[in-house]
Amino acid sequence: MANATARSDAGLFHVWIMAKLTNLKPMLGRAPSRVRSMPKIAASFYKSPEWRKLVASIKRERGCKCERCGSTQRVIADHIIELKDGGAPLDRSNIELLCHAHHQQKTSQARGARAAGLT
Repeated sequence: MANATARSDAGLFHVWIMAKLTNLKPMLGRAPSRVRSMPKIAASFYKSPEWRKLVASIKRERGCKCERCGSTQRVIADHIIELKDGGAPLDRSNIELLCHAHHQQKTSQARGARAAGLT
């Protein structure tokens, strides 16, 4: 008899838990599909007059376009060798003009290499 009661209790628990999960489904549909990272805050160096003057000069000389694809949308002056990896901060030859997409790609690869201990 105790075995039958345990099975009955287990069955009721199963019904109860399924009802709870069914009720959660509409709420889960509204949840964001992924967590967004915090917005990047630029280091004070990138707000300095020296950096801004250098970037303006490079954009005038090279044209304000991505040096990889030629896009003129959201062009960013980026260190070829990142400062974290020992790159020279104000060396013109260490600056590459990149569109946002290429900047994200290059930064992601550099972070991966740094995490793997390759730099």
